[in-house]
Amino acid sequence: MSHLHAAISQVWPPFVLVTALLAIGQLAGADGLFEAAASRLVRLPGPPVALLGACLALVMLVTAFLNLDTSAVFLTPVLIGVARRRRIEPAPFLYGSVFMANASSLFLPGSNLTNLLVLDGGRGGGSFFTRMLAPALVAPLVTAAGLILIHRRRLGEGAEQPQDALAPVRVGAGLLGAGAAAVLMVLLANPAPSVLAVAVVLAGWRAARERRLGSALAALGLPALIGLFLLSVALGFAARAGALPADLLHGVGAPATAAVAALASVAVNNLPAAVLLSSHGTAHAQALLLGLNLGPNLAVTGSLAVLLWWRAARADGLRPSALEYSRQGIILAPLAILAALLLGTG
Repeated sequence: MSHLHAAISQVWPPFVLVTALLAIGQLAGADGLFEAAASRLVRLPGPPVALLGACLALVMLVTAFLNLDTSAVFLTPVLIGVARRRRIEPAPFLYGSVFMANASSLFLPGSNLTNLLVLDGGRGGGSFFTRMLAPALVAPLVTAAGLILIHRRRLGEGAEQPQDALAPVRVGAGLLGAGAAAVLMVLLANPAPSVLAVAVVLAGWRAARERRLGSALAALGLPALIGLFLLSVALGFAARAGALPADLLHGVGAPATAAVAALASVAVNNLPAAVLLSSHGTAHAQALLLGLNLGPNLAVTGSLAVLLWWRAARADGLRPSALEYSRQGIILAPLAILAALLLGTG
């Protein structure tokens, strides 16, 4: 039972945190914050490539402070809508939203569940930010540059610039929750309980006023979260009990650690892979996180964010391609990992 308890103790904080952040993202969307961002992005002057750059910067910021899963759920429709309103082919914005979310998830412990799964206990968000800042900056910059090169022909044509009225920014539960969550993730080593408390209070207040709790819960993707939680606990238990070769990274260097983590992410999803590969610790924690966070850009099986992105894209009328995803990711992921290893981790 001690192995099971240890596995659950490792796994529950990240899953609680992402559920809370998705709930806060739902509140922010209901308050019109993402629509307000879209109305401002669509009015930006300049060619389509500049618009894509601004959209990717927004994804990076939301991912850093509100988690990549929140970004995938709520910003994917925003970027698609911006492209449509400017009459630009949506493919660069569609794939850019998910590739950038994965690539931007190294800034804070709460930016990606894998950060919390691998993170040593007692290290606060500020310490993690300082330690990971260089690779956290390098990875999204390389990914953004790669996306622009891959989609340069689609971005070469001019685009209309509509003069729609700006959507107002509403100061409500969503904005308050987002601000509180960002502060808590910077200050606390384990922000999950505190962020959950914020989400519960604000969601309860909203539900009492508008009675739309059911639709809010549907947006969280709870079945996928529960399934990944159970798989992560199972792999963590099996690794600690000796049923799986958890010490796969023993004696290997940083590049090999990142490569193993990236392949494991594609094979079983990066959340269970993080539990499996960190159960006995690793000498190259930064490289492990690079593989776990950037490796999912190789295939649609790599992260929960990709699954949520896929669902959001189809709900918006688009049909993403797993093959096209990997065609782009096979270029973007290795370049970002290599650049982060060379320039970010020394």
